[in-house]
Amino acid sequence: MRIFEDYTQSWHWILLGLVIAMVVSLIFIVLLRFLAGIMVWVMIILVILVIGYGKGMKPFREPGADVTIRDLGLQTDFSVYLQIRQTWLAFMIILCIVEFIIILLLIFLRKRVLIAIALIKEASRAIGHVMSALFYPLLTFALLAVVIAYWAITAVYPLIISQISKLHFLTFNKSNISMQCPDAECLFAFYGGETLYHKYLILFQFYNVFLFFWCANFVTALGQVTLSGAFASYYWAFKKPEDIPGYPIFSSLGRALRYHTGSLAFGSLILSLVQVIRVILEYLDHKLKGAQNKCAKFMLSCMKCCFWCLEKCIKFLNRNAYIMIAIYGKSFCPSAKDAFFLLMRNIVRVAVLDKVTDFLLFLGKLLIVGIVGIFSFFFFSGRIRAVEEAAPSLNYYWVPILTVVVGSYLIAHGFFSVYAMCVDTLFLCFCEDLERNDGSSERPYFMSPELHEILSKTKRVEEECDGVEHLNTNPPVY
Repeated sequence: MRIFEDYTQSWHWILLGLVIAMVVSLIFIVLLRFLAGIMVWVMIILVILVIGYGKGMKPFREPGADVTIRDLGLQTDFSVYLQIRQTWLAFMIILCIVEFIIILLLIFLRKRVLIAIALIKEASRAIGHVMSALFYPLLTFALLAVVIAYWAITAVYPLIISQISKLHFLTFNKSNISMQCPDAECLFAFYGGETLYHKYLILFQFYNVFLFFWCANFVTALGQVTLSGAFASYYWAFKKPEDIPGYPIFSSLGRALRYHTGSLAFGSLILSLVQVIRVILEYLDHKLKGAQNKCAKFMLSCMKCCFWCLEKCIKFLNRNAYIMIAIYGKSFCPSAKDAFFLLMRNIVRVAVLDKVTDFLLFLGKLLIVGIVGIFSFFFFSGRIRAVEEAAPSLNYYWVPILTVVVGSYLIAHGFFSVYAMCVDTLFLCFCEDLERNDGSSERPYFMSPELHEILSKTKRVEEECDGVEHLNTNPPVY
């Protein structure tokens, strides 16, 4: 109950924090458009500094109680855990591990980072010509909100009906209707009753969860096809920006809705089936918590791990299949096959370009979350004297902080997902361009000279990885 009181006291400040996160994300994206190289290095340095500053914050230096978390047990008041030394020690260890991993990756992937920065610059140019793509996540958020609201209403409907039925039954017993009409009866099917509806209610709930996953995945797929179609139209324009079609986002959305809804629904269906199986496994794991059969627990854990990996693979394959759908307009299965074999033929470039770029974009999201999270911590904990009186009086100041941090990550993810989709689309178009064309006057490359420079750098990195020296004696002609 105290948590809800904290929300009522701080909801407007939470909204302000989320708006600040949106503004910071938008500013960051705009700066990436013009200062991609500088911004990426600034982002890397700031992430390391923010994590380092987090380790030096006052709670980490203040002595706490020597009581361990095991001795404390499960407490409803989470602020109790923040008073013991072991909690902050665990936080510091986690931050140290994260910082060490980031620094280690930057050291060993320094050449690949330079290539990824060049690809981000190319993506920035593409987004500069398709600026409306930055606002498309708002449509995705709105559609997902409708899906979530419909699922929630459908999920709680049986509970509401059961409460109404019980209320009618109690009202009937207290009334004098039975005296006026002796044959009158109050018949109802209570929650968990004997009717077929209530008997198979758990199956209906699983079916409702399946529909939720299917609709949510369809909305996500629609956004991916729309964005990839817009960025593909930028790439395959021979003269940029003259050959780029007008209103690329709206044109791509129209093509997706008119020609590709079946492919999107099929790809979403495959992913939804795997996700529902994972939900069923989690349900069984919850039901079998008290079981003593270690073999069953081991098998269940293995199945959960396997289906988690399968879900990740299907998401990756679907994403690239949607890009191929946007480029060629084929159905889902041929597009998935073409995307898979295209990636396999360029597996080294996938590691060099695509994944390192995703890592850099993840650092950008981490930076935005860190900045907003630190400011919200100082504000809600009353550590900023200038606005100390404006800060709300809370039972648990971590409630709005955690809400702002999670919301900031979702907002930053929405904006950076446009960049990630642009990078993935340009990468697949880039690989397809290399296989279809040779740079001659008869078959010129559609890639820009800057992107061709990335190709040259990638080749050198591949040669260093393979230990093979290669001399490019016939450079392509534009």
